[in-house]
Amino acid sequence: MAKSPVSIVRLDNYRPDDVAAALGKCLDLLGGLASIIRPRSRVFVKINHLSPATPPERGIITHPVLAGEVLRLLKKMDCQVTVGDDIQSSPADGFAISGYSDICRAVGVRLVNLKEAGFRKVALEGSRLKEVYISPLCLEADFIIDLAKLKTHSLTVFTGAVKNMFGVIPHGLRMRCHRRFGQSDQFSEMLVDIYSCVRPHLTIMDGVVAMEGEGPAAGRCRTTGIIIAGRDGIAVDAVASNVIGFNPLNIFTTSDAHERGLGQGELSQIEIRGQALASVRVKDFKHSAVALGLLRRKIPSRLFSTIYDYLALIPEVIGGRCTGCLECVGICPAGAAKKRDGKAWLDQTVCIHCMCCHEVCRFEAIRVRKRFPGRVIHRLEALWKVVRSGRFG
Repeated sequence: MAKSPVSIVRLDNYRPDDVAAALGKCLDLLGGLASIIRPRSRVFVKINHLSPATPPERGIITHPVLAGEVLRLLKKMDCQVTVGDDIQSSPADGFAISGYSDICRAVGVRLVNLKEAGFRKVALEGSRLKEVYISPLCLEADFIIDLAKLKTHSLTVFTGAVKNMFGVIPHGLRMRCHRRFGQSDQFSEMLVDIYSCVRPHLTIMDGVVAMEGEGPAAGRCRTTGIIIAGRDGIAVDAVASNVIGFNPLNIFTTSDAHERGLGQGELSQIEIRGQALASVRVKDFKHSAVALGLLRRKIPSRLFSTIYDYLALIPEVIGGRCTGCLECVGICPAGAAKKRDGKAWLDQTVCIHCMCCHEVCRFEAIRVRKRFPGRVIHRLEALWKVVRSGRFG
């Protein structure tokens, strides 16, 4: 059985010339873009563009300079290109703040907020979903390119190619999924259901500057200095997660997609081209405080469901930082985020621990904490990793 090829190229900045050179090398290692995307075809490019809109320097979105160089290559192939994500932003043009309006205008490609194009019902036999609404821009494209961002995640532990495709369904449905699938393994299975409907033909991971800690929006930028690419998005996720210190098969989206035959999650079955994996691994990359994603595999399902509430992260508003923008109130699927005295307040009696409020807050005014059992387990898990690594003592 042939191994899934994934290319890794070093890149430590977003200067256009350097990005163009690194991207070209990354794609050449896969046989060139023309070996993956047919010239004069319809191509949908899915960017990672969270709401509310943020500038690229925050490390939350796929950097527009990298996206722009991908778009220029597609234009040279006379492709009909559409760039998009489903965003919910207060400004009239959320894509302006991120720089995507300018870059897409400069290259001459169509940029779409997916909610403006509507959504189409698709039947599927997923683990969690039997039907879903997908952007027709994905369904009608000849090819899909997934421009993911390398980040940690407070619910799914890691976010990459699979999680990025969550944005091709409508905002309201995403909120409903957060309500229905509150546990990390259930939520990840739902993400893989969606991914199975819109499997990208090419995944390019922006790992020049990653996010560590409480990603995908409230963490800290960390220079990782790489671009990762491959036809197999699951293999790209496996490599990317290993770069920042995870066993790929401990990431639910990767393991579930691997088990379903949607891609390769076993590192031993992935052919690394370009930089050796060992040479680009980042030491002491800070993971999310959540222990659930890694712990879940060691606990029987019935027991896990019983103790889940004691292990889940608890979001809290930092009053001194809250500006009263109330973005968290608009995005909370359970109605736990509310307005009180002009600022946000979280009702813990109805909170489902989905972390949507934490993800959307651009002012870092929502922190997460662990209950005592979660703190104990997290420390034991960290100790176990040290013991297994041979660094103990």
